[in-house]
Amino acid sequence: MKYDITLDAKGLNCPLPLLRLKQQLQKSSPGDIIKMLATDPASHLDVGVFIDKSKHQMLRHERDDDIQCFYIKVAD
Repeated sequence: MKYDITLDAKGLNCPLPLLRLKQQLQKSSPGDIIKMLATDPASHLDVGVFIDKSKHQMLRHERDDDIQCFYIKVAD
């Protein structure tokens, strides 16, 4: 999948991956796609709940062993 920004949150424990994502979203332009990598097993829960309550869009969530990859489109 094509993306504009890579956010590496591997090795960070909850809630740091979500906090880093929120910081990146504030700095990003509408329509940007952020690829976020995380190893915290609960990241999909934190990010999923946040995205559901925001105007941002989860395009894809993948898991490869212990690494989760999120593709998030910044809201217009």
